Amino acid sequence: MSASSGNTPAWPYPRWIAHRGAGKLAPENTLAAFRLGASHGYRMFECDVKLSADGVPFLMHDATLERTTDGPVKLRANADGQPGDSVSMVGGEHPWSALSRLDAGRWHSPAYAGEPLPSFEAIASYCLTNQFFLNIEIKPTPDTEEETGRVVAEHAARLWQGQPVPPFLTSFRPEALAAAKAARPELPRGLLIDTLWDGWLATAQALGCVAVVCNHKLADAAYMAQLRQAGLRALCYTVNDEANVQRLLALGVDGIITDRVDLFKPI
Repeated sequence: MSASSGNTPAWPYPRWIAHRGAGKLAPENTLAAFRLGASHGYRMFECDVKLSADGVPFLMHDATLERTTDGPVKLRANADGQPGDSVSMVGGEHPWSALSRLDAGRWHSPAYAGEPLPSFEAIASYCLTNQFFLNIEIKPTPDTEEETGRVVAEHAARLWQGQPVPPFLTSFRPEALAAAKAARPELPRGLLIDTLWDGWLATAQALGCVAVVCNHKLADAAYMAQLRQAGLRALCYTVNDEANVQRLLALGVDGIITDRVDLFKPI
């Protein structure tokens, strides 16, 4: 685990975090991916959580179904009423009863054909049973940011009630983090950023975040100094090569999110 640094509080999470379960070695955001990541010694996992149409939290990164499932694709009608281009179906517009029957593994490789989309509750059960740590990226379907933040936080608090280390909630969407904070302020939060947009640090502080999770290319000595002065932890994604790992370790980052669970040993 990472020790405290300067005026930042002690950090209860491992430094190494398996991206979407096992990176690209297994179908992302599935129980199979978590099991594969665990087989490589990882004890903390990152995953994406969104809501079904009937409010069930489940794991999936994209808004649409086509990349990582065998979900349906509908045809857009042309002006003359004839079938036109295909349109990807949005996952959050379907009830969990339909989503839970999709194949979320066959797209990756035949070995994983039939792997289902997992509910958040199923992943929570796996992590809690094995005493693993979880980084939950709140990944709302567009226009559901506040509802998704609230519901995911409420489920996380319920499932981890009484546990010594809670899950770590992150999001690119400040609205989702604000809703999570309002619903369950005791859960630790982190702001995800891909660029150093105006006000990113002030936003993280206003949201009561304990960390900022950035694209690893943004991390340098000046960036780290800003976070440390603000009392915030620094995590980076998605780090898949040795040179950048060594650079980030030298900077003293607190968390490295990686696809390469086969390359880096989570010591």
